[in-house]
Amino acid sequence: MVELSAALLFVLAISASFFAAWTIGAGSSGSTPFAPAVGANAITTLRAAFIVGLLGFAGAVLQGAAVTETVGAGLVEGVTLSPLASAIALTIAATYIAAGVFAGYPIATAFAITGSVVGVGLAIGGEPAWDTYAEIGLYWSVTPVAVAPPAYVVTKLLRGEAVSEKLVVTVLGASVGLVVANMEFLFLGPPGEQASFAAVVAARLPGSSLFGVATTTAAVAAGTAWLVARALDRDRVGAQRRFLLVLGALVAFTAGGGKVGLAVGPLLPLAEGAFPVGAIILVLVFGGIGILLGSWMAAPRMIKALSQDYSELGPRRSIAVLIPSFIFAQIGIFFGIPMSFNQIFIGAMAGVGYAVGGDTVSERKLVLTAVAWIGSLVFGLVVGYLLQTVAISLVELA
Repeated sequence: MVELSAALLFVLAISASFFAAWTIGAGSSGSTPFAPAVGANAITTLRAAFIVGLLGFAGAVLQGAAVTETVGAGLVEGVTLSPLASAIALTIAATYIAAGVFAGYPIATAFAITGSVVGVGLAIGGEPAWDTYAEIGLYWSVTPVAVAPPAYVVTKLLRGEAVSEKLVVTVLGASVGLVVANMEFLFLGPPGEQASFAAVVAARLPGSSLFGVATTTAAVAAGTAWLVARALDRDRVGAQRRFLLVLGALVAFTAGGGKVGLAVGPLLPLAEGAFPVGAIILVLVFGGIGILLGSWMAAPRMIKALSQDYSELGPRRSIAVLIPSFIFAQIGIFFGIPMSFNQIFIGAMAGVGYAVGGDTVSERKLVLTAVAWIGSLVFGLVVGYLLQTVAISLVELA
């Protein structure tokens, strides 16, 4: 009977994890990245959904390890999540996220899942991981405020006449290349570790590793700038659309890497117990498949809806939203911080809105959204703690 109960809990945890991954793919991770390109008629809705699913899967497998490890083992100290605790945390979070997706409300996935994991972890006797909370809290607090000014500046530059559009877009392309050169991927580093393209190349160059990384980064940034400038010379409108496609691809990839850990992080301790070798790869592939299917099955409807908003923004303002969003999301992945793409995108959209006059920005709605996000964190924490405590009591009575 005990073995049967443990097996049922394991199945429940896996099912809830997969459902959470599916909702991530169906939500902002599967729809927002390519909505600007669809709005600019650079790609069709169905093709965008197909590509974003593949890129989300690739990002999950190649860049999802850091956030997965934080969610799975870094939020509570001194304990390992049991099958029961994992099942409760994932069921709470998946239900909450699904309610937001089907209601059409931007739920902050990172807040809901982080809260539920911390809640069940504390209930089984874990200690708060204060250092991790400080890092996460700083990132969550700073990101929506810090992402708005770059979006504002880029919008002003692209709309103004003081600096040529070609120069602005070329510099933006160079900044994207700089970040891409330093994105860390699982299979570039030693077994179980991540490394960036710049670091791998630097290891093969003479001199210090810091100089090698700087040189490689500069070369990639310069090469990207040259390609963008050349494309703009040939066809300015076509180059803008292709730039949007590239940005959408990078954001979709980043979304997979940044959010898969929210769905599969609580599964990691269980997978490590069952598969001591290769557990991280196993859960990342599992979560990536969930994101892939969510994107293919549900994202087209949301892409179509969002593309109407982005078509009103136009290619220039869409670029101003996507570039800082991509950069700040990659910062979160680098530090292994659970992130909310809704939070990042809304901050960038607010910056763009203020740049064009501020009439489209509802400060009241921004405040209410922030309160809802904080509420989702508290909800997950309290409900997770209470349900886990009740479950422990029931097990003891049985």
